[in-house]
Amino acid sequence: MERQEISRIAHRDHPVAAPLSDEAVRELLERLLRGRADGRLLDLGCGEAPWPVRALAAHPELRAVGVDTDPDALRRALRTAERLGVARRIGLHHRDVREFTAAEPFDAVLCVGAAYAFGGIGPALEAIGPLLAPGGAVLLGETYWEREPSDPARELFGDGVLDLAGTVAAVRTAGWLPVAGHTSTRAELDAYEWAWTGALTDWALDRPPGPEREQALRTADTHRAQWLDGYRDCFGFVTLVLRRAS
Repeated sequence: MERQEISRIAHRDHPVAAPLSDEAVRELLERLLRGRADGRLLDLGCGEAPWPVRALAAHPELRAVGVDTDPDALRRALRTAERLGVARRIGLHHRDVREFTAAEPFDAVLCVGAAYAFGGIGPALEAIGPLLAPGGAVLLGETYWEREPSDPARELFGDGVLDLAGTVAAVRTAGWLPVAGHTSTRAELDAYEWAWTGALTDWALDRPPGPEREQALRTADTHRAQWLDGYRDCFGFVTLVLRRAS
């Protein structure tokens, strides 16, 4: 199986592809869309578009656009939007987020776990700036180190992960200010990892013996070991609502 298919299976039992509870997702969307619920929402790296579809279902005047490179995920997003009766208010684009342009600006932009596609926080916010209407807001979700990482953790995630203070400093250096934020709790972080590894394992155990079953079980086992033995005690996730500093 390809990486995108494994990710789809692994995320099927979690509200979004990030360590956030259902209630946290609701609260973050409400804060992001405060005063903007009749405007336009953009999700960069939307995947199956759980964030914009949920926002559209809650706000009947809102319109949304999602951008992703995975055509299968976009097809599933459309089916979900159709099932919830919001398909007419969402546009889905099969495109690299770095190449996306729009004739009309957006009132709110989501970039949750997708800044890496731009090369980091600074480049991501630089790219988002021209897409955002005056007075607009951005929801940025990023990993960070809660404490000094182990060597295996640093090797797994690379050198681009900062601590929380460094993450906020990178945002401010790019010309943005946090107006709200959510640091994922240990319960949220653990629930995400158990859901990821559990969904993949559950899927595999329902398959007959074969290469896909073995690959899924092996991937879940590897991920679980990396989490428990490598990064569980040093990994964090922060979601920030941002506005331009000037």
